[in-house]
Amino acid sequence: MIEIIFQKQQDANGMYRHIAGQLQAAQYENEMIQLEEDKKKIKISTGNLPISAFHMIKESIYEFIVIKKREDWFRNILTERFFYKDPSEQEQILEIIYAVMDGHREELASFVNGHDEKTYVFEAVDEFFKENISFSFDSFVVFRLKTYLDKLRHYVEIAIDEYKLEQEYQMFVQTLRDFLADRTPKKEIIHLILDEETIFHDQDFREIKRSELIKEIDRKLLGNHPIYVDSVTIAPLLSIAPMDIYLYTNQPEQPLVRTIRNIFEERVKLNPLEAFCKNKQLPNEKVQ
Repeated sequence: MIEIIFQKQQDANGMYRHIAGQLQAAQYENEMIQLEEDKKKIKISTGNLPISAFHMIKESIYEFIVIKKREDWFRNILTERFFYKDPSEQEQILEIIYAVMDGHREELASFVNGHDEKTYVFEAVDEFFKENISFSFDSFVVFRLKTYLDKLRHYVEIAIDEYKLEQEYQMFVQTLRDFLADRTPKKEIIHLILDEETIFHDQDFREIKRSELIKEIDRKLLGNHPIYVDSVTIAPLLSIAPMDIYLYTNQPEQPLVRTIRNIFEERVKLNPLEAFCKNKQLPNEKVQ
């Protein structure tokens, strides 16, 4: 017999429902697990427990920890340690956390290497089942999952740093959108090539030399804004404020392209590099 004792009734209920649901789905008898609500306790009969059911129960406890409780712990860390209490902010930071954990943020991969969540948590759960004893779930978390909780805090710290950078970036973009809104276009169309070099062309596909671009840059843009504005690409584009920007690149996901699209929005028409020569041969009104 294994008994798991809880401090919180909702944890006892949550784990019981998850285990019972898994057993029922696999058509096992629910009598092998009982919930004593008045004692905040789950009792698991291990005497005649089939091996497959035994593994399923351990897997269910693992899932309860890393699916339900993990998010509770993330939110608790955000609230208690970093004072992010707004649900909307928490959701945005959690999105970053899960993107990092799922390997969708390659630029942050070096910060989270070496974390084998399933092996660590499952081995900790497995220890108690081998000992076949009663234990406190909350003590189990504090002592057996300390390293795991430290890792969760590390994820939160990484995500908060990234969230702050994203907020600063959004403020940067909005500031430049506001600047653009007050500009009178100096040219209707700009053709911009982003490859090994950044090359500007006017609507007639005439290359605009760097010396010409420098003359176009509004000095107020560089002097009055307490943020870094790229003087090679962003500053000339903002100063010229074209109605349409035909952007040619084979790396549409690079940060500079993202920033140009975020600032100029619907003015940007994205094209592969090879489209430049094709468009150059067409009348301007047919440029795609």
